[in-house]
Amino acid sequence: MMEKLDAPVLVTRSSLPPLEEYVDMLKPIWDSAWLTNMGVYHEEFKEQLKRYLKLPSLELFVNGHMALELAIQAMELKGEVITTPFTFASTTHAIVRNGLTPVFCDINDRDYTIDADLIESLITEKTCAIAPVHVYGNVCDVEKIQKIADRHHLKVIYDAAHTFGEELDGRGVGQWGDVSMFSFHATKVFHSIEGGAVAFKEKTLKRRLYQLKNFGIMDSETVEYVGANGKMNEFQAAMGLCNLRHVDEAIAKRKKLAMRYRSRLEGIRGIRLCSEDPRVKYNYAYMPVVFDGYKAGRDEIFQALKEKNIHTRKYFYPCVNSYECYKGDFRPEDTPVADRISKQVLTLPLYEDLPAEIVDMVCDIIEETGC
Repeated sequence: MMEKLDAPVLVTRSSLPPLEEYVDMLKPIWDSAWLTNMGVYHEEFKEQLKRYLKLPSLELFVNGHMALELAIQAMELKGEVITTPFTFASTTHAIVRNGLTPVFCDINDRDYTIDADLIESLITEKTCAIAPVHVYGNVCDVEKIQKIADRHHLKVIYDAAHTFGEELDGRGVGQWGDVSMFSFHATKVFHSIEGGAVAFKEKTLKRRLYQLKNFGIMDSETVEYVGANGKMNEFQAAMGLCNLRHVDEAIAKRKKLAMRYRSRLEGIRGIRLCSEDPRVKYNYAYMPVVFDGYKAGRDEIFQALKEKNIHTRKYFYPCVNSYECYKGDFRPEDTPVADRISKQVLTLPLYEDLPAEIVDMVCDIIEETGC
């Protein structure tokens, strides 16, 4: 019988640069005493990210949620936004906090992104935008979504929190849609401790996004918008600059571990893994496994791993349209695929320094629990 691990294995772990590398970055901050308000590192980080993500325009924010919420505010939308319930709370909350009404579209059963074939049936005269989510690093059907948006004159707002550095046909994923939000939270593939960014196309958004993250202030005597404090500080930007130097190596390590999981779990009856699209350059952000007809259920696997001090995540469970805060507003049964997958999916531990032996142990426990 397998022994319980002494130290917990978490589902994710923050990537960190060498300590001395980050400490070296702090001295100029101390010398200048410029800690926030779009300092030198902030501007350097923004320019390096634009090159790395292959984006023409980008604005930095204190976190991904504020980036998304203020991006929606900047677009001055009214009415309904078609989105997915299979996402983190932030996506829907950002819509609702802007006075807009979310309309939930089901997901497809292949990669768990929004089912583009169902979007048009949900469009009404009140629809102003589509807000799809790239889930687990799986890129939405961006071409089909854009055609629908163009046909109905709708904006497209991507939650790209899971897709840092990913490309589709050689194009950065942030080039699709009207805006894309990236999250640099500490749990992500790439992070700046906390942080986020908005990629955008419309030139007028540059000024508006800048103002909105700075209380709506344009200059010392002019306040044009009711904004917020969404500014990234210099310590965050410094961490981002450090991590950007190492992110390709981190992704390569994650890929190797993801392939090890695949080699162990692929082909097992009742276990489903997302297939990879050859057009996509992946970042291997997550390792989702769907237990669909397996001899042991998702919750049973979750508990068996927990008993060995291995912590997985039911991600995303519950679906947003089942949240207590939205009780009575939506019906989970209207999105049956999302509801079902949320009750079957488990994301397994995956981070760059995860020992390969732990991957094997996780897979052994899954197989033994299903015996």
